[in-house]
Amino acid sequence: MEKQRILHFLTPLRNLSPFDVNMAVDTGFAVAGYTDIELKDVAGLTQDAMFSRVPDDAAKTVLFIGGRDAMMALDMAGAARKAMFLPFQVSVFADPSGAFTTAAAMVAVAEKKLSETGGRLQGAKVVVFGAKGVVGGVVGVIAAEAGAEVTLVGYDKTPVVPQKAEEFEKRFGKRFKVADGSTEAGRRAALAEADVALVAARAGVQVLSAEELKSARRLKVVADANAVPPAGVEGLAAKADGVAIGQAAIGVGALAIGNVKFRLQRKLLRRLHEGNKAEFIDFRETFAAARELVAGT
Repeated sequence: MEKQRILHFLTPLRNLSPFDVNMAVDTGFAVAGYTDIELKDVAGLTQDAMFSRVPDDAAKTVLFIGGRDAMMALDMAGAARKAMFLPFQVSVFADPSGAFTTAAAMVAVAEKKLSETGGRLQGAKVVVFGAKGVVGGVVGVIAAEAGAEVTLVGYDKTPVVPQKAEEFEKRFGKRFKVADGSTEAGRRAALAEADVALVAARAGVQVLSAEELKSARRLKVVADANAVPPAGVEGLAAKADGVAIGQAAIGVGALAIGNVKFRLQRKLLRRLHEGNKAEFIDFRETFAAARELVAGT
C-alpha cells in the first residue's frame, strides 16, 4: 500500500498560514499542524515523525517550518536536520510567512532583468528598502550571497536595521552597509550609486517617489513587492514586468514577482511530494530553484 505524503507544519505562531496550508493540500499532502512551537521542541517532533516510518518511506514525510522570523526558521530547520541521522531522514522545507520564496523570486527576477541590460548581480550595488521586515532582510541576504554589494535601508531611525546587518554579517559572513531612508535626502543618497533597488516595505506604503527615481542615474532595475495600493514605487504598476521607469531603469511590479513566488512554492512542494529522497530546502535551495524557474520563462 502506497503511503500518504504527510507535511507536518511547525510554527512558533498561534495559527498556521492558510496560504501555506492550501498550497500543501493542493499539491496532494495531508497536513498536520503544530502551533506555538519553540526551538527546543523541534528535535523531539522531528524524531517522532521520522521513526514512525521505515527508511524507504522517510522521504514521504516533510517538516515545513513557518513563522514570521527568518532567523528563527533557519534555526528550527537546522535543529530538525541535526536531530536526524541515516537512514531515518525526512525532508525539511523552511519558508516563514513566504519570506524565502518571495525574496528568492524577487532577487531572481531582478537578476534576470539586470542581465537584459548587460549587467550582473555579482558585483552590482543593490539597495533594499524595507530591510526591517522579514522579506526585505532575506532579500538582502540572498543578494549578498549572490555576490552583490548590499545596502539595507531602514525608514524609522530605530536600531533594528543596523542590528540586522550586524547579525547577518556574523551568521552569513557577508558585509552589509546600512542607510537611513526616513527622509527624501536619505533615500536619494541610498539610490545615488545603486544599480538595483528592491523595495520590500510594508503593504500600502509608498517608499520611492518618481522624482527620487529620476535622480538615480545609475539605476538599472527597480522591483516592488507591495501589491496593496499605493505601490511602494510611484508609477510602478503591480502587473508591470519590464517597463521603463526612472531615467533608464527596468521596473517590475508586485504581481509579476508574486506570480514567480507562487509557481516557485508550488514547484518545490511538488518536488517534495514526488521525490523519493529527503531534501533540505532553505533560502539557498529556494533561490537556486527560483533562478531555474525564471531562466525558463
